[in-house]
Amino acid sequence: MRDIPAELEDRLRAIATSKRAEGEKRYLKSDLVFLGATLGQVREAVRDVVDIGRLGHDDLIRLVEELSWEPVFERRMAAVVLLMRRSAVLGLEDLPLIERLVREARTWALVDYLAVDVLGALVARDPDRLTPEMDRWATDADFWVRRASLLAELRPIRSGGTLDRFLRRAAPMLEEREFFIRKAIGWVLREAGKKRPAEVAAWVAPRAHRASGVTMREAVKYLPPEDAARLIAAYRDR
Repeated sequence: MRDIPAELEDRLRAIATSKRAEGEKRYLKSDLVFLGATLGQVREAVRDVVDIGRLGHDDLIRLVEELSWEPVFERRMAAVVLLMRRSAVLGLEDLPLIERLVREARTWALVDYLAVDVLGALVARDPDRLTPEMDRWATDADFWVRRASLLAELRPIRSGGTLDRFLRRAAPMLEEREFFIRKAIGWVLREAGKKRPAEVAAWVAPRAHRASGVTMREAVKYLPPEDAARLIAAYRDR
């Protein structure tokens, strides 16, 4: 049996640069070890080393666990790429693994892909079963878990799904001081505003006095100018 995690790491070490490793570690403020490979290089290595199309559920989970065991950013990114590429075989029973990966990531560079592309696919496919779990995540003490509960709705919303689940989770978080929560709320509202500006404006209007500047700047980006101006004025007059 090939040692795929070791083969992936060896390949990435051969093309990585110490300069990039230092810059990424500093930029992401992460405790993980960085080899210095780009996301594109990680994707390419995964594609070359792993026969993704023939990777069944159990082998996928085993490989993800082996890759994520070591505190190396590129190994964990490779695990995330695999989950993204094979999200169709994942189910509710895999949520504990995804939750562990989110908790151990401690950086948006891993959490956001897990939330938007992996959890988002699960929510879009089975919202009735995933919603209670994402509601639980929304009240977790770990802000990365809370961020993931918000961003998990981005993919379904982009596809025309309901805003209700996201709005219900976002409302209690509006006054949080954590930047990554404020940004996540604004990000989803911004994307929703592209196709449903009236719905976004109606929700933000009575809450503008509670939202942060980061949230508001993102939320109004694609709203009609008159609505954007009115909401920003309400925020400033709070």
